[in-house]
Amino acid sequence: MSDYLQQEIKFLAGVGPKRAGLLSKELNISTFEDLLYYFPYKYIDKSKFYTIKELTPEMPYVQIKGKITGFEIVGGGNKKRLVAFFADGTGRMELVWFKGFNYIQKSLVLSHEYIVFGKPGYFSGKYNVIHPEIEDSLKNENTIQASLQAHYNTSEKLKKSFITSRTLSRLINTLLNNLKNKIPESLPDFLTQKYKLLSLDEALMNIHFPQNAELLNKATYRLKFEELFYIQLNILQKKSIRIHKSNGFIFSKVGEYLNRFYKENLPFELTEAQKRVLKEIRKDIGSGKQMNRLLQGDVGSGKTLVALMSMLIALDNGFQSCIMAPTEILANQHYETLKEFLEGLPVNVSLLTGSTKTAARKKIHNDLLNGDIHILIGTHALIEDVVQFRNLGLVVIDEQHRFGVAQRARLWKKNEHPPHVLVMTATPIPRTLAMTIYGDLDVSVIDELPPGRKPIQTIHLFDSNRLRLFGFIKQQIEQGRQIYIVYPLIKESETMDYKDLEDGFESITRAFPPPKYAVSIVHGQMKSEEKDAAMKLFIKGITHIMIATTVIEVGVNIPNASVMVIESAERFGLAQLHQLRGRVGRGADQSYCVLMTSFKLSNEARKRIDIMTKTNDGFEIAEADLKLRGPGDIEGTQQSGLAFDLRIANLAQDGQLIQFVRDIAEQILDTDRNLEMKENLILANQLRKIANKKADFSIIS
Repeated sequence: MSDYLQQEIKFLAGVGPKRAGLLSKELNISTFEDLLYYFPYKYIDKSKFYTIKELTPEMPYVQIKGKITGFEIVGGGNKKRLVAFFADGTGRMELVWFKGFNYIQKSLVLSHEYIVFGKPGYFSGKYNVIHPEIEDSLKNENTIQASLQAHYNTSEKLKKSFITSRTLSRLINTLLNNLKNKIPESLPDFLTQKYKLLSLDEALMNIHFPQNAELLNKATYRLKFEELFYIQLNILQKKSIRIHKSNGFIFSKVGEYLNRFYKENLPFELTEAQKRVLKEIRKDIGSGKQMNRLLQGDVGSGKTLVALMSMLIALDNGFQSCIMAPTEILANQHYETLKEFLEGLPVNVSLLTGSTKTAARKKIHNDLLNGDIHILIGTHALIEDVVQFRNLGLVVIDEQHRFGVAQRARLWKKNEHPPHVLVMTATPIPRTLAMTIYGDLDVSVIDELPPGRKPIQTIHLFDSNRLRLFGFIKQQIEQGRQIYIVYPLIKESETMDYKDLEDGFESITRAFPPPKYAVSIVHGQMKSEEKDAAMKLFIKGITHIMIATTVIEVGVNIPNASVMVIESAERFGLAQLHQLRGRVGRGADQSYCVLMTSFKLSNEARKRIDIMTKTNDGFEIAEADLKLRGPGDIEGTQQSGLAFDLRIANLAQDGQLIQFVRDIAEQILDTDRNLEMKENLILANQLRKIANKKADFSIIS
């Protein structure tokens, strides 16, 4: 039966090669199994039949059984429509179509009984249904009966080829009839019995053709349970195997490099959170097992300092380290920060990016091989084959969601023996996402800001308050502060009514004219040298205002910048707004984030603005973002390393279930890590199927 489900969809009655091509392209349905697991997005109650006499215009969707008594083409041009006269013995109504006239008239027979389904309307003293669903009453008796009718997402292209939600339902009905209750079970008996789960056969039948609301709920729970359980089992088994098999370098001592840095160069007292995280890292790197740890921390929480101290421990034990950053701006920022931290210490730090000149590149390659470079910072240039280390012991990956898994794997393989891996992110990750996306990593969180930092005040202003904003900016500049103004677009757009950078530059330079004020500009279409020159002017305090697009989202650390103005803030997602806000508040002075919007705000945009003004907590914002947008849009999830795409579970809504199935998976693996016991053979087989579908990069997530 498993082989049957792998058959190409074109072999299912009612599909054929042409429809198969469309289903594959539009919905990613290529096999019988894909169709079976293409789940509805909503259900409409079809347990009741109404009569025409009972109709009112306020009614939602209804179904009526009756006969077509005649057709008429009415109107002309764009208003031309096909009208069918429909009667059920209690009254008459009209069925109306604005396209597909020939097909409809050929397929419907006068005086034959049909079931009509749709939203009733009332026009010129008559009830009507526009573009109704129509089904042969006799054929309906041969369909799997359900009181709740499933509705499936389709596309415009499919609808034009007459592949509607109803068509998909009929195809699934055909498939389920062919299977005849012989769908192989995919969970062992001890799980289905202990947790009172429907069989897979019952669950799939009732997710597509639910007999009632209770069975639909049970079917949904069973399928969500299975989907999330196998994700957790897959992640946790790989983590267990890595811990038991993957030996790591032992960094057994803390020596001269870390001690000197701690005594002579540490710029401020570590927070309790930084101390806790360093303790967790030291335990990992001294255990003899390879460290694979995710370090989460809000913008400005001191992750780089923790990473540096970890790299100094590596150096104390005779090993090199590297940091890979997603952009040259961020790589340069790390390089300057580390050079400043390490001033006066005999630690050789080098920078390798796409802009590094050939001669400097050759020297870096040689110095890496002979061990003269202790810490290498770079971009994607680090993963080039020509870049070889003498003894790489620790890899730090910053803002790792911006790298593909294959890219990270190449860096991880720079040593015959796997180095320790520290993955850093300033994008707070909700707990449910962390359990799925990074479930095979140990997680550390820095949840304190360094001492002396004041919370950023976030203010929402409408465009009509611009003069008030300009007055505030002038006050800040007079106090010696600097200002960021960020725009969503570089040039004016005909399709989007948002502020653009070019227009903004003109209005800002009018409001803040030279020579009293100096304004610089940075955007993604500028050459690297131009961007760097503009950034340096701002860093040195020569320019007062930096006008930019989101290129300054990461990689800029200017303590003197105290105001972040975000134009058309409704255009940005919560995560991006939070990242941009984090560019200020780096010094001891009070900092501000001003969210500028138009009066026209969608409900979702208004919610985002409200959340930003109420909290600075990145994790609270991330949870809200997950609920508002769903997991598919959260930054980085496309490189998640999940075993398969979520078909029915929802990470925003199913947090408790994720934790529940994770606990169950842990209990099973505690007693049978390799799933060799007889009762676990189904689990092992399912994991093999998952492994065959997707390459495994989880070890370097």
